[in-house]
Amino acid sequence: MKRFTFVMILMLAAGFAFGQISLGPKIGYNTSKLTVDASDISSDLKSSFNFGVFLRVGKKIYLQPEINWMTRGGVFKSPSQSSVSPINQEIDLKTIEIPVLVGWRIINLGVGNIRVMAGPSGSIVVDKTIETNDVDKPIKDSDINDMIWGFNVGAGVDVLMFTLDVRYQMGLNEIIGKVENFDFNSKNNVFCVSLGWKIL
Repeated sequence: MKRFTFVMILMLAAGFAFGQISLGPKIGYNTSKLTVDASDISSDLKSSFNFGVFLRVGKKIYLQPEINWMTRGGVFKSPSQSSVSPINQEIDLKTIEIPVLVGWRIINLGVGNIRVMAGPSGSIVVDKTIETNDVDKPIKDSDINDMIWGFNVGAGVDVLMFTLDVRYQMGLNEIIGKVENFDFNSKNNVFCVSLGWKIL
């Protein structure tokens, strides 16, 4: 955490020195899905809102770290079988997400620009909620990883002081592995649209 704070201070100092900095709040909407390898289990989308703060340093090529509060997860369903109870569980994961993106302003529109971006992210799971309609609960809190790693790709548009981002985040690590008789091998994929306001 000390290293992250030190890097942020250096970036702010460099941005103020060269006049190449943007900073502001952002809010967005995301849909997420927990993938599953088991053929007899289906996985549905989970939708939620997110909010956070972004920092952008650079002109044509820029670096954009963020801190976001994001709820993600999914819904697992499986019909009843002769030897296995049915599954119907909705999983909500409240996370603090820290992406670090590298972007490129590809088109300058005068009052705005069009960008592309990519970069990794780490998300700390701070709360886990598992809802089920059945007595049997195959997935428990202890089965869910406390850290989520992802890689983001996306594009954005800036108009005056507003910035719009559209991203897809691919899960890199398993959030849920093997649970009872099921090999979930579950990763979290997220689609996100966010609107930011550049106060600097």
